Amino acid sequence: MTLSQRIRLLIKLGAYMERDTPEWIAAKEQAYRNNGWFLPAFIDLAVQNIVRSFLQEPVLKKWTASYPLLSETNAHPKRVGLVMAGNIPLVGFHDLLCVFITGNPCMIKASSKDETLIKHLVSKLNEWEPETTALIGFSTLLKGCDAYIATGSDNTAGYFDYYFAKYPHLIRRNRSSAAVLTGRESAAELEALADDVFLYFGMGCRNVTKIYVPEAYDFEPLLAAFKKYDYLSDVHKYKNNYDYNLALHLLNNRFYMSTAALLLVEDPSLFSPVSQLNYEFYGNRSNLTGELVNNPSVQCIVAHDCVPFGKAQSPGIDQYADGEDTLSFLLALNGG
Repeated sequence: MTLSQRIRLLIKLGAYMERDTPEWIAAKEQAYRNNGWFLPAFIDLAVQNIVRSFLQEPVLKKWTASYPLLSETNAHPKRVGLVMAGNIPLVGFHDLLCVFITGNPCMIKASSKDETLIKHLVSKLNEWEPETTALIGFSTLLKGCDAYIATGSDNTAGYFDYYFAKYPHLIRRNRSSAAVLTGRESAAELEALADDVFLYFGMGCRNVTKIYVPEAYDFEPLLAAFKKYDYLSDVHKYKNNYDYNLALHLLNNRFYMSTAALLLVEDPSLFSPVSQLNYEFYGNRSNLTGELVNNPSVQCIVAHDCVPFGKAQSPGIDQYADGEDTLSFLLALNGG
């Protein structure tokens, strides 16, 4: 397949994902049955973001045109093993997109938490263009690959480093995101920040799990804005986390603020458990921003002069995970 053919196929896939055909509806319903964290609304949001930000013709053509080494045909294809995460719906789609657009074949180890959607979409590609069966496959063991892209926790990343050490690889570890507030945010900006915090139950690496606020910050407008997600307290799995963390704070006599669906706790850690948001006071904003930019655990920073409020979970096609240019990595495999 040529690059032009692959782009046309991806555009067709985007059009399919926008339509509510019976089989696509069934696949999304099955994904929710398999993983209770994948609320239908969150699946639909992930799909909409992929379609809008990745699978539009102008987006794909502009993106691919920015890589002069990406040729119409791949004369030296390399097999790439993809180990996908399963924390949010279709979280591994962008890696698949990058490998597919370069014309390299890939073997995917899908997460058991998020295999229904990705397998369904690949089956549609196979249905429309049988040549894709030679480009995309699934396996529980990734052997015989020339390179690997793997996403997991810090613990599993250590194993990936060991097993894939002699191959070209991209290994992704635990990351999370932070927001820097000034106290001058509008009500609309705070409501948008609530999306950055609560979408996908806060499980994505681009979810804000910690906020930095100035001394004497007034938390009341923030807590009021966060009430838009109080409905998450009706989700059994989420409520269990909330009750567990609340009990810990009560037993430890620890100060906290809360809404029906969130515990706000002063804590130096960037990472917070599900249902909790950490906060910390800062003095010098420019110094803080510099520290966050250089922190390898920070995926993105939400602030007036960084990622806009409400946009953390809507990355562009060229906003690569961990700041590693996936497409350049793949093109280097082909001698680029």
